[in-house]
Amino acid sequence: MNTRRLTYAGLSYFDRTRPLERGEITPRGVDLEFIPFSDPEGLFRSMAQDQEFDIAEMSLSTLLLMKGRGDDRLVAIPAFPSRVFRHGQVYVNTSAGISNPEDLIGKKVGVPEYQMTAALWIRGFLARDYGVTPAKIDWWVGGLKEPGYVERLSFEAPPGVSIRQIPQTATLEEMLDSGELDALATVNPPQAYRDRRTTVRRLFDDYRAVEEDYLRRTGIFPIMHTVAIRRDVYESNRSIAVTILDAFEAAKRSARDRLRDLPLAVMHPWMPHELDSIATLFGGDPFVYGLPPNRTILETACELSFEQGLSPRRIDPRELFAEETWDWNPVGLDAEPRVT
Repeated sequence: MNTRRLTYAGLSYFDRTRPLERGEITPRGVDLEFIPFSDPEGLFRSMAQDQEFDIAEMSLSTLLLMKGRGDDRLVAIPAFPSRVFRHGQVYVNTSAGISNPEDLIGKKVGVPEYQMTAALWIRGFLARDYGVTPAKIDWWVGGLKEPGYVERLSFEAPPGVSIRQIPQTATLEEMLDSGELDALATVNPPQAYRDRRTTVRRLFDDYRAVEEDYLRRTGIFPIMHTVAIRRDVYESNRSIAVTILDAFEAAKRSARDRLRDLPLAVMHPWMPHELDSIATLFGGDPFVYGLPPNRTILETACELSFEQGLSPRRIDPRELFAEETWDWNPVGLDAEPRVT
């Protein structure tokens, strides 16, 4: 059988993609070169603008923006290597007078990039659960930890929404710490919070309880990233979509088994108990792949993208994904997934 050489660029996760990165699992008939990235924004920009790699981890929000504009250069598979609740990633300056989400109205809130998926979900729960719509906030974008701002795709502010850039010499984290910004929606704790300074705290102190309540009410564990294949690579042999999806599922299963079976696979004293608790809370695998079990989450992301003025039209989730994967279900896989 002929082997096809393909590149895959993605974040180097400790578990779910590590077997692919180390070559322990290989897609059938594919010599996959795994290119680890530590800069997701740079990766998404390179794929949105130039499609630099054959396959890549990709921002769900940016993919929706591209699809809504009629840009079909990428086709996704329903593998979701990044899923994160975002209630815990809203930080406020302690002098800004913000005690609850409603206090964000009229405030200056920083975000690294308005179109990023984390911001999509944060604006979503602020609007739907607390009535704080995007137009009620003064948004500022710019460099998070380092000065400078480079947009991954050109984007104009929706009608009624204020989005401005911070000075090119400033950073969002510094402006939050100094009080020039009232709050920051981000993906990781800002340095001031890591340093335990009194200037910055989380909006939701008990964020895990808030996020668990959100999960129980909505059934949503937010999807951040999916996996996208360059259109020409997909069209040259459409079976590649399922081949790659099977490999991602096999890698995830292998990683989950390692977490459970290898004593203290990560530095968490009660990891087996956590895995059992999480499985109960999520009704199984919290990182489940496939379109059917994730349809509600994806439909919500599509609705939020349209409501927030990112996608110019409403998108059906199936439009994002290769048709061959629409009915793919991990339960239907053989005990040994299609890997070599």
